[in-house]
Amino acid sequence: MRLIDTHAHLDFDDYNQDREEVFNRAQKIGVEKIVNIGADLEGSRRAVELAEKYDFVYASVGIHPHEADTVNEESLAEIKSLAASAKVKAIGECGLDFYYDNSPREIQKVAFKKQLRLALELKLPVVVHSREAAAETLEILDQEADFAENLIFHCYAYGPDEIEEIIKRDYYVAFGGLITFNSAQPIRDALKKMPLNRILLETDAPYLTPSPHRGKRNEPAYLEHIVKRAAAIKGISAQKMGKITTENAERIYKF
Repeated sequence: MRLIDTHAHLDFDDYNQDREEVFNRAQKIGVEKIVNIGADLEGSRRAVELAEKYDFVYASVGIHPHEADTVNEESLAEIKSLAASAKVKAIGECGLDFYYDNSPREIQKVAFKKQLRLALELKLPVVVHSREAAAETLEILDQEADFAENLIFHCYAYGPDEIEEIIKRDYYVAFGGLITFNSAQPIRDALKKMPLNRILLETDAPYLTPSPHRGKRNEPAYLEHIVKRAAAIKGISAQKMGKITTENAERIYKF
């Protein structure tokens, strides 16, 4: 089975002792490509460095809403410079997080808009983080531009009502380990509604480790559990789910 982990953070210190082994385990279960996501300026630098070191690793560069107060002319200029690498495939993750509110909400909105405009300028897809802010996220996206077919709602954590609004806009949606959690029936209900040609799979490693590995550090090899659960929810084989989601990832990331 060919798989692509569309969202991971393998530049984190969590992997400093065994990064090569993590990559080897991923490749053994069929993960052909990994998109390593920048969550702040330093993380974006590391993401590009990692992507340029390994043929099968790619990068996204951006600033997470937790760090929204660091988005300014200088940081955006560096994100733009990093995006010049041929290994950079998207801008993000950027967006809104009203669950933790680590940055003031108005500052989050401004930072999100600035990164959306940069993505438009560079003609790159956007990786969107949205938590407890579905309506506000969609409002900003509607205001800024038509991102249909060029936007990923990463780590979908809403329910079936919100997915209908996303489907109307023709966005891609990435599902991860949450779909294996007992408490996540609304997310599974949302996945049931999602058109197959807009579904992506991700680990968000080291976070959100899927069952049966809950409590351990997440890694791309665990994508096999996510693809199997996603396939069962959609009533298709794991092989078919793997094929479709890999083709979707290749399309949006232009692999």
